[in-house]
Amino acid sequence: MIRRVPLLAAGVLLPLAACGPDPIDPQTQVGPNPPLPDLHQYLLQPMHVSSAVGWKDGETPEGASGLQVKALATGLKNPRSLLVLPNGDVLVAESGGPTPPINRPKEIIMGWLERKSHSAETPGQRITLLRDADGDGVAEQRTVLLDKQNAPFGMVLVGGDLYVAETDAVVRYPYKSGDTAITEPGVKLVDLPAGRINHHWTKSLTASPDGSKLYAGVGSNSNITENGLDEEKDRAAIWEIDRTSGAHRLYATGLRNPNGLTVEPQTETLWCVVNERDELGPDLVPDYMTSVKDGGFYGWPYSYWGNHVDPRVMPQRPDLVAAALMPDYALSSHVAPLGMTFSSGAGLPQAYRAGAFVGEHGSWNREPLNGYKVVYIPFENGRPAGKAQDVVTGFLTDDGHARGRPVGLAMDGHGALLIADDAGGAVWRVTASGSQTRAEPAPIVR
Repeated sequence: MIRRVPLLAAGVLLPLAACGPDPIDPQTQVGPNPPLPDLHQYLLQPMHVSSAVGWKDGETPEGASGLQVKALATGLKNPRSLLVLPNGDVLVAESGGPTPPINRPKEIIMGWLERKSHSAETPGQRITLLRDADGDGVAEQRTVLLDKQNAPFGMVLVGGDLYVAETDAVVRYPYKSGDTAITEPGVKLVDLPAGRINHHWTKSLTASPDGSKLYAGVGSNSNITENGLDEEKDRAAIWEIDRTSGAHRLYATGLRNPNGLTVEPQTETLWCVVNERDELGPDLVPDYMTSVKDGGFYGWPYSYWGNHVDPRVMPQRPDLVAAALMPDYALSSHVAPLGMTFSSGAGLPQAYRAGAFVGEHGSWNREPLNGYKVVYIPFENGRPAGKAQDVVTGFLTDDGHARGRPVGLAMDGHGALLIADDAGGAVWRVTASGSQTRAEPAPIVR
């Protein structure tokens, strides 16, 4: 069943909440031109969250026709993001964010809901290395590559340098192929915005095709500036960082919570997925996937989906609303996309070899629930070219509990799709049904 707010809190706060509009079919909001219903403002956002129950022995997510899913590894502590190394080893960031300060009664309820929707395991706060030396699709070796990290999330390897985006900094570590542990201390390349609140703590990371620049996603410090504009300095943005010096600039802004930063292999264009704002109704605002333009402004907090004004933000900025760029592709509202990767290699059927996979962590503020799956969007000439297709589902039970919640995605050296499942404590591996796991390694796409 769907969990609601505690009885006492509900009794106090329900009189403040107005009934909202009935939700529409979320599939109508998938694509480049989603319908946008009238906004509905709340004193208290309706909250519907799925309690995490984990996977029973023998259970796995469900692959679409022609796909099979098996566990690369289980028993992980809040696996959030993945990096496949050139030798085939898989790095897993086992991570969780800080506990934010409580400034309003709503935050008490939000904290309770978040605990219900996530694994009861304490996050590892480490980078774990998985090795499948015999190629059977199951990691028989597991070591801690880096321990005692500060909420690690984004990872990228450039030459012999491993970069980890912790919640407050990008740190560089020396790496040699085959290493199973790094004992040398890291060198901080650049500080990232964190601070007392640190609302969106995940910091995604990738590198430019030539390896000279890093790109870090820095989410907003609030839903819609309720903590004050001063708390949003250099946030809701993608940073471009010089890999050698740490010098940085804001590459793109107005992106409420950008994650899944990755480079489209054909055009070498930077793409990301974005969690949009809440508390405007069950079908506002659609989360999205978009290419990222240098110097582009994408609306947050002043507008959404181009020039649709958010009336809650004061002072208004009509000049920025007029300049706001339209995202490329809507994923529907409140699916919470946190992972994205472009397909590569021959480990999947032909239908899944030219497009993008997106991990949808799942909604907490609409009923029916939305997301809780991995979808595939076909691409042509570096652009989305079709409807998103469900490729991995089964994360929800029939009665609305969460066996797991997909987060980061990656393609392994054999062209199989890997899924980090934080609530389920697993990394899942998706291949063609009946396929052999051994294959010639495919090029690793950042």
